[in-house]
Amino acid sequence: MSRDGKPAFAGADWGTSRFRLWLMDRAGQVLAERRSDDGLDASRTIGFSQVLESHLAALGAPANLPVVVCGMAGSRQGWVEASYVDIPADPATILAASARIIDTKRDIRIVPGLAQQGAQPNVMRGEETQLFGLVHGRPGFSGLVAMPGTHSKWVYLEGGKVSRFSTYLTGELYALLCGQSILRHSIGAAAQSVDADHPGFAAGLMQALAPGFSLLGTLFELRAAMLLNGQSEAEAAARLSGMVIGSEAADARAKAPADIRTVQLVASGRMERLYRKALGAAGFDCETVDAEDAVRKGLHAAATGLWFSSRKETA
Repeated sequence: MSRDGKPAFAGADWGTSRFRLWLMDRAGQVLAERRSDDGLDASRTIGFSQVLESHLAALGAPANLPVVVCGMAGSRQGWVEASYVDIPADPATILAASARIIDTKRDIRIVPGLAQQGAQPNVMRGEETQLFGLVHGRPGFSGLVAMPGTHSKWVYLEGGKVSRFSTYLTGELYALLCGQSILRHSIGAAAQSVDADHPGFAAGLMQALAPGFSLLGTLFELRAAMLLNGQSEAEAAARLSGMVIGSEAADARAKAPADIRTVQLVASGRMERLYRKALGAAGFDCETVDAEDAVRKGLHAAATGLWFSSRKETA
């Protein structure tokens, strides 16, 4: 378990529908990986231990290899509940609350999520590990982080600690509107292929970022534009995407202190392109952090804190 290309630990990102596993060396270099649909829903039926061990066996992982897990495996419906840690919290405080799986041959830890108490209650689970990756090697980092997704997170870090955050149901709302509302007849299959360079996306952004915009008061226009003006499905999907993402960016802009105009954007692929354009239109500068790279670095940072720090090695 040294820095010679041998696995030092395994890191798992266990989502609701997807499962990703990496074998890594002490330096955090990926040696092997597995990806599957064995997310929370499937694993509850098959068995979490059986799912994990089958993937580890497929990678030839040693029987005593430790595993650090983030994501929905630590939820109330998961393998073992890793209770939320109240903010403000730094990585060391969060890792100290990791849940350990008992009655297993290997050391398996699940990273807990974060909770925001008070008048604006909020929770996150999984994103905290991406934040580990973002701040790893940047002690005392302060700034604003945007994390797009089904439930997008906007996180404020102060001195390396998560101080507050907001959640936007942007991705879920878009999916519901495209798949289950009256708008589904105007959007169809185009919902899954919106491009950041589509003129309709820019038009939707400009609508949402304009003063006095009302999302609820504007949505039906997409249906009417198809019926009266022959608006295409691609145009409707692009405009809707611009409107919901733009609404998120507008609200985040209104909440951000005047001295914060640079955002760490944790995203990749098409989502990164959409949000980079939206945040630029909202007046933010973006520094992009690849989402998958962030979770791998976060799992490495967690493993280092749990097992490989100099304090633990000399204890």
